[in-house]
Amino acid sequence: MWSSPSGSMKLGLAALLCALLCVRWSDGAPPTCYSRAVSLSKETMALLARIHTYHRTKPCAEVLPTIFIDIHNACITAKLRDILYVVLNHPDQQCKERPRMVLLRRKLENLYNIISRMCYRDLVFFTDDCEAIDTGHTKPSFEEDRLQLLVEER
Repeated sequence: MWSSPSGSMKLGLAALLCALLCVRWSDGAPPTCYSRAVSLSKETMALLARIHTYHRTKPCAEVLPTIFIDIHNACITAKLRDILYVVLNHPDQQCKERPRMVLLRRKLENLYNIISRMCYRDLVFFTDDCEAIDTGHTKPSFEEDRLQLLVEER
């Protein structure tokens, strides 16, 4: 017949179970500058969308320039600086004090600092299409197609 597990075996099983749960709940790797910039840009875009649609902040959003945050675009620092200037110098004092606008200011400041100072050498800019940040539409890159054609001809 089976006997009950010994105390040390119970302790070992409990430790193993605890370790497995800790691994399951953790993300596995600490956030990098790049991953923080990506997640913060997504959070900022989501917050901007809420500000543009929420009835209390919709009038505040009318003066905000349109921005599509792409951290791989070399123009992002200048555009973030521009929108941050507008948010900091909003003509309506009540808009400046709204919680979502305050949160937007903080997120924009954090993102600008991460991109321009903390992760300056970690980020790779794939394009310098400033119009894409304003419109959200990127121009096709023909250099890649030509390279592919050259490789295929050989």
